[in-house]
Amino acid sequence: MYFETKGEQNTAETVRLTVERAKELGIKKVVVASCTGRTAELFLDSGLEIVCVTHQVGFAKPGEDELPAEMRQKLQESGVAVLTTTHLMAGLDRALRFQFQGVYPAEIVATTLRMFGQGVKVCAEICGMAADAGLVTPGEDVVAVGGSATGADTAVVISPAHSQHFFKTKIREIICKPREF
Repeated sequence: MYFETKGEQNTAETVRLTVERAKELGIKKVVVASCTGRTAELFLDSGLEIVCVTHQVGFAKPGEDELPAEMRQKLQESGVAVLTTTHLMAGLDRALRFQFQGVYPAEIVATTLRMFGQGVKVCAEICGMAADAGLVTPGEDVVAVGGSATGADTAVVISPAHSQHFFKTKIREIICKPREF
């Protein structure tokens, strides 16, 4: 499915397509990028095991966690694994860019993936983060869901890898994505 525009208006259809394709393929786990928890919450009754990957604390504002404590608790009580950690393609490379205005390897990888759309980059990144946290098994297909800003507009079937083996990541299928970047 190709959406004409990016954005949260595609969230409900992205969730529907994700659940449908996961079930067709026998995939049991979905990895969802969700800063506020609202997108992850939409998967609660899907029958899938959910991993919710949030922005790191301090992403928007120093010391601020964008995932409200009540939502984190609700998701965790519902069996969702919530991962809040440094972004795979940011961290020290981003600090170097901010300090020295250069371009660094992780940002080149991120920009290359964005050629397929922001959501595809997000899906690859959150799966690497989830693998590093032990929440997904490297080499085992999962469905990943990401977006272009708010909500979800991209879903892929992906075989994740740990960050030190990131180029072993395989994007097997694009379930949906926006045509607009």
